Amino acid sequence: MALEAGLQVDYAPLAAQASARWDGVLGIAVFDVSPSSALPANDVPVVEIRTPVLGAAHQPGEVCEIWRTHQHVESGQLGRVRYRCSEEVLFGCISIAESEGSHDGASILHTATRDSYSEIFATLDALAYPHLLRVWNYLPQINVDTHGMERYRQFNSARRSALIASGRDLTGNVPAACALGSVNGSPLVIYFLASRKAPALIENPRQVSAYEYPPEYGPKPAFSRASVLREPSGSILFISGTASIVGHQTVHPGDVAAQTRETLINIEALLGEANRVSGAPRFGMETLACKVYVRNSADLPLIQSQLHTALGREAQVVYLQADICRQDLLVEIEAIGRERDCD
Repeated sequence: MALEAGLQVDYAPLAAQASARWDGVLGIAVFDVSPSSALPANDVPVVEIRTPVLGAAHQPGEVCEIWRTHQHVESGQLGRVRYRCSEEVLFGCISIAESEGSHDGASILHTATRDSYSEIFATLDALAYPHLLRVWNYLPQINVDTHGMERYRQFNSARRSALIASGRDLTGNVPAACALGSVNGSPLVIYFLASRKAPALIENPRQVSAYEYPPEYGPKPAFSRASVLREPSGSILFISGTASIVGHQTVHPGDVAAQTRETLINIEALLGEANRVSGAPRFGMETLACKVYVRNSADLPLIQSQLHTALGREAQVVYLQADICRQDLLVEIEAIGRERDCD
């Protein structure tokens, strides 16, 4: 999924990239297991995420997410954040075992999350990429209660603490994001895209903004439903993890097909808002590359059927098994959209 001179993302086997040039690659996310023999021998940041790949189209360890640009790139590391950047965009990642977090009476996850985000913000400040565009968060046992609170809520509390400490906004001016459950024993893994240019931030008219959820959901999540980066070569749309939520409530509990349809309706609403903000019909379902998170692997055929109907069988879709931030949610979909030809 490419923009001629801007960001490009592909979901493909890493081995298929091994013979190509790595010069314009900003970063790589590898799912399930690490195919270390195919990893680049240079300074490309590689983030390993333990979420099993589902579906006959891919074998475990085969699928990766490759971000690249046609611009010159430079690599580096600040603290535990590895990064690669072009003139306008930065890809970064950090992985911290919860045992590495500082201990100050809070949960280990809280301190690991707070430390991770503090290092991310310090990196963005030092390198002058002030605007987070999109953040991916993966943590094990996301729905488990410890220290009197669900671990997803601990994560949200720690993210808010880091935002406050860095002087960043908690509402409105927050990036697109998702948070998923990884395999037990995995570290906390965060990867992100940041820019020198502020994105347009998008909310869904069918949903309460996550940062305005009522108190029953615990510490408020700090993310926007989508963001749009306008580049000279065309705009790119980042749709956050999206699920079967209307207003602030889960709908269709226990019905994975209905949850998938409702999720796709929410994505359609975000596409409409992105087009309204852009002033032209720049984005449509046919422009999307999707990652689909499936709580129960047995539900995959029902979910795939709904996606095939909505996107067509040729769409670029990767299915991963992962726990989702609410226990009653069975599926979550995130997407990247490229600007289509409006002529």
